[in-house]
Amino acid sequence: MHKIPRLLTLLTVCSCALASIAADWPLPRGDAQSSGAIAESLPADLKVLWEFKADEAIETTPVVADGRVFATDVMGKVYAIDFASGKEIWNHNYDTGFVASPAVRTASESLASIVVVGDVEGNLYTLDAATGKELWRQTTDGEINGAAAFYDDKVLVTSQDGTLRAFAVADGKAVWTYETDDQIRCNPTVAGSQTFLGGCDGNLHRVDLDTGKAIGTPMPLGGPTGSTAAVRGDHAFVPIMDGAVLAFDWKAGTPLWRYEDPERPQEYRGSAAVGETLAIVTSRNKFVDAISIETGQQVWRHTLKRRADASPVIAGDDVWIAATDGRLIRLALKTGESKWEYEIRGSFIAAPAIANERLIVADDQGVVRVFGNPAG
Repeated sequence: MHKIPRLLTLLTVCSCALASIAADWPLPRGDAQSSGAIAESLPADLKVLWEFKADEAIETTPVVADGRVFATDVMGKVYAIDFASGKEIWNHNYDTGFVASPAVRTASESLASIVVVGDVEGNLYTLDAATGKELWRQTTDGEINGAAAFYDDKVLVTSQDGTLRAFAVADGKAVWTYETDDQIRCNPTVAGSQTFLGGCDGNLHRVDLDTGKAIGTPMPLGGPTGSTAAVRGDHAFVPIMDGAVLAFDWKAGTPLWRYEDPERPQEYRGSAAVGETLAIVTSRNKFVDAISIETGQQVWRHTLKRRADASPVIAGDDVWIAATDGRLIRLALKTGESKWEYEIRGSFIAAPAIANERLIVADDQGVVRVFGNPAG
């Protein structure tokens, strides 16, 4: 075995090629559309460049912006780490816990870069990214499982109280609230001026981000989901817990296809990574499946030694899987063939991030590792 990561205002969706590797990965699924995918592969020769040890387990995806890695642990600490050296820049300790990843909105003319994160008690914190100073906080009535998102001058956050709330970026003032009939655990996915919410009510909701009002009738999923919808072009992809992956035309509000394993029902807890032609999903039955985004048919399957609760990530010709047995696995996107593995003693709970030709991943021992080409 070989041992081996802008201003988030109004973001529009296009059908052009995936974005190239950038210096930032400011949201846990990489972009506002939650695609979990970029166009360029990581270098072939990856080594651990540095490790950072947090005080407690990390069950969330680190994010990268402004030359810093931001991470949260299960006992309520937020960390800012220098991306180049792995040295701690600041931390902010809360008497709570985080199962939601942080999200970064980089600086604009009127506002410095901010880090936004929600906790298990329903609090939403906004910190100055440079200093860690708290700028404002808000509250919801339920645990926050999903990362925040940004649209125009708003911070968007979901809660297990069944709501999507919009707060003003500058001061945290409540702007509007959208209510559903059950818990919401996903990140808000932004495409154009709307967001998509899959929830425990078994529906995919489309919400106008300017007004906070529903767009059309919620689209039935056939079961509950905690997965974040992934958008590519006019299509949105949502796995559900009851063993299906669904594709919708989000502009028309119509279903396209439904994928189910014909031999054995799967259980999907993560989100899809969506590339040019394939949607990649992991199931709790230890399978990684590649599905054609046009037909909804399975293209290949890779079987893991243990399940991957973390969502997959696509980088160019590769799929990256962080599994619960402590294996970080690189698969060929076209075939599902294993190309490289790195193993730790702990477990990976959340997906990696990719930025500046490096991969960043955290584990349940509280270790943040950055992989890259030492010669690069």
